[in-house]
Amino acid sequence: MSGRIFLSPPWTAGEERSLVEEAFDSGYVAPCGPFVDRFERELEALSARRYAVAVSSGTAALDLLADCLSIGPRTTVIAPSLTFIATVGPSFHRGAQLAFVDSCATGNVDMPLLEEALASTPGEKVFIGVDLYGRPLDYAAAAALCDRYGAKFVSDSAEAVGAAFCGAPAGSGGIAGVYSFNGNKIVTTSGGGAVVTDSAEIAARVRKLSTQSRENVLWYEHREAGYNYRMSNILAAIGLAQLSKLARILAVRRENRERYESVFAGLPGAFLPGVAGENHWLTVRLLDSVEERDGLIAALEAADVETRPVWKPLHLQPVFAGVRMFGGGVCEDLFRRGVCLPSGTGMSDSDFSRIEKAVRRFYDNRRT
Repeated sequence: MSGRIFLSPPWTAGEERSLVEEAFDSGYVAPCGPFVDRFERELEALSARRYAVAVSSGTAALDLLADCLSIGPRTTVIAPSLTFIATVGPSFHRGAQLAFVDSCATGNVDMPLLEEALASTPGEKVFIGVDLYGRPLDYAAAAALCDRYGAKFVSDSAEAVGAAFCGAPAGSGGIAGVYSFNGNKIVTTSGGGAVVTDSAEIAARVRKLSTQSRENVLWYEHREAGYNYRMSNILAAIGLAQLSKLARILAVRRENRERYESVFAGLPGAFLPGVAGENHWLTVRLLDSVEERDGLIAALEAADVETRPVWKPLHLQPVFAGVRMFGGGVCEDLFRRGVCLPSGTGMSDSDFSRIEKAVRRFYDNRRT
């Protein structure tokens, strides 16, 4: 073996190093700087939004939006249960009431159950829609439901940079969208995130809060306490290089998904149903049982291949015990049977060969 095959490692080449050196040479090493400005312009074009504010993580972006939307104890935040905890973490810390909604077969939120959750929730409410594993949500359908029931809509597109649904780019849904540029995402800045929005008020508020809420005067004047959430100029340079080859990255991720058809040809199970315009961040294989899931994960680990179950639904997480749940059977089943397979942009023929050998050996052993 030539080394561990990771789930979704960063993929970089000479472009990143060149732009980082340019950022160093410019003298703008700390936040912010001209590369942050350029990165934000690129994100505005990518998301079809008027404004983008680059910050230190996707979680920071969600926290800043929670402040902008005055999420607190009188707010109910509705979100899909099948997602990473960061989707609701900032709202939870602010004392919001939570409600979780089951998935449809694609893994994204079940729209009829979302309507049930919205209709049965009085008072202030916010729906945080998630583009699961880079599979874009139907923003038009979600927005129509939110409008009908008086809810604010935010798109958590942390996993979906470069995806689109019916011409709507990931992050373009709702009052604002969120991206993540963590090391395992389609596009990375090592660590980072962004808020994208058409609201000048939200963009200005996010920008101010993310820089300690300093007032625009000569000295350090603060009328409120903000956060140190801005992205650095160095990391933005990495992001610019990554965005310059996004089309290539997306093409390779799609090819990876297609190659897994051959790896699993004739074997039990199926792939998580596709969504038009997804970015193929992670390929998910659905098996017949939790025992088969755990067995395949162990077999691949023995070959030094990293895999992972799909997200454990939030309503099953101990920290959220007792939170209202609408449905639950579908996302629980996806968790029991789903395996996220290595999907990195830099995967080689030998990587796929090793994975296929381990997969075939596992199923051969099950037959004996």
